[in-house]
Amino acid sequence: MEVPAATSLMEIYPEDAVPSEKQRWELLLSEFEQKYEQPAGFVARSPGRVNIIGEHIDYSLYEVFPMAVTADVLLAVTVRPSTEPPRIRIANANKEKFPERNFEIPPEGEIPIDASSLEWSNYFKCGLRAASKLLQQKRDAGDSFVSIGMDVLVDGNVPAGAGLSSSAAFVCSSALAVMKANGEDKIDKKELTELAIVSERAVGVNSGGMDQSASVFALRGSALYVSFVPELSVRPVQIPRTDPEMTFVVAHSFVTSNKQESGPVCYNLRVVECTMAAALLAKVVRLKSPLPKDSSPLGTSLRGFHDTFFMENEGVADNSKTPVAEFEKQLEKLVQLTEDYLIQEEGYTREQLCDLLGMSIEQLHDRFLSSLLVRAEFFKLRQRALHVFGEAIRVIKFMSLLASAGPEESNKLLEELGGLMNQTQDSCRDIYECSCPELDELCFLARSAGACGSRLTGAGWGGCSVHLVPKDKVEAVKDSWINEYYKKRWPDITDERLKEAIVVSKPGSGSYIFKNVGVL
Repeated sequence: MEVPAATSLMEIYPEDAVPSEKQRWELLLSEFEQKYEQPAGFVARSPGRVNIIGEHIDYSLYEVFPMAVTADVLLAVTVRPSTEPPRIRIANANKEKFPERNFEIPPEGEIPIDASSLEWSNYFKCGLRAASKLLQQKRDAGDSFVSIGMDVLVDGNVPAGAGLSSSAAFVCSSALAVMKANGEDKIDKKELTELAIVSERAVGVNSGGMDQSASVFALRGSALYVSFVPELSVRPVQIPRTDPEMTFVVAHSFVTSNKQESGPVCYNLRVVECTMAAALLAKVVRLKSPLPKDSSPLGTSLRGFHDTFFMENEGVADNSKTPVAEFEKQLEKLVQLTEDYLIQEEGYTREQLCDLLGMSIEQLHDRFLSSLLVRAEFFKLRQRALHVFGEAIRVIKFMSLLASAGPEESNKLLEELGGLMNQTQDSCRDIYECSCPELDELCFLARSAGACGSRLTGAGWGGCSVHLVPKDKVEAVKDSWINEYYKKRWPDITDERLKEAIVVSKPGSGSYIFKNVGVL
């Protein structure tokens, strides 16, 4: 499946968003021409996403259920002359916050990226590095491939640190732009997604693959069921019609959570804890086989433990073919296994893990801590594994409800779907410990005003929340937030800022190339 090329904004955005997007695109293209003294050759576009359910389990290789949002990252691009050494000039429409950067593309070796620096252009470099590697392989160029130079102007309206995957949208757009600039007219969605997943890790955040999958593969009107085993696969899922209509509303806490800054004690620590949990479970149940190498950030995962455990104990040769009902029972067994064997509620020290895993401190560091900056005295493996297995069960139940929905049971469906989302929030708050008081309050207010389900979305520790709200309750929920949350904290908050804070979201479209920039 290839990334589509659009010739009209109507192909990309819902009808009610086209007028404002047209103004935004016209301004971007006008600024590009003014800055670089020539028109842009094309625009690469990738959206942010909101995750409906399946939080913090993609990097353990369990299924998730996100949808794209209308907000996106645009890269207007023109190719520089091939007669000069290749270089990048990249500017941002928000030039006060993101100053212009210029750099040459090295004639050999990788594009250098300083992961310790909070530098906005690093996300473009991630896409450039990954796309260059892929083009080198596709063209069998050995070490000789060097990308063409480009002039780039970026405009993004996915709020940073909001849990809506602004970084993934930027990396996906960047990789897409580099592929297109280097003459690739047919760009495979799966290839683009897989290279974006790996390349974003160069900035020091070892994310899973949900964000990039949602950004690239999304289809307007459908959410996405994303699987990672035996390989990356994406299935569009229509949201069923209900009466009252099922509506997803996103509310920003205005607590910014930058994964690169907070990663050592938040996001990256959770990745490490999940990987350690898989290793310790494998040890205590005495698996004969080593955990299989896989596409998770540190190379082994709870899903790898899951599949190996049932292969050795129940003869399941290919667990990706296990019927869903049986897979759910497996997860329930793993929850019990975790409760029985990972018994230290307070967590495990490095020394305790070394004793249990039969490793030295140096070996523990090399295996789990060498590629990620992490700060922790205790690693809460029990809690992290319980969340992952429990959340994987909730995803299965959520998908089962959607598949069996009948029009005559709308209220029951909304309540049951919402109940699963509420359970996710409880688990994120109490077990995975990735919520914050502001997100908890937004969820409480929404439920009190009629939302069926409320939970954080994205990494957590701030950012956005997502709420399943019957359409006839949307205004009541919005009023509750405005009066009890936003205006109490920021009495002078403007209507424009409130419009940014609360968004009624419908499933949006994914990555696009827009060629005919003269006609929007």
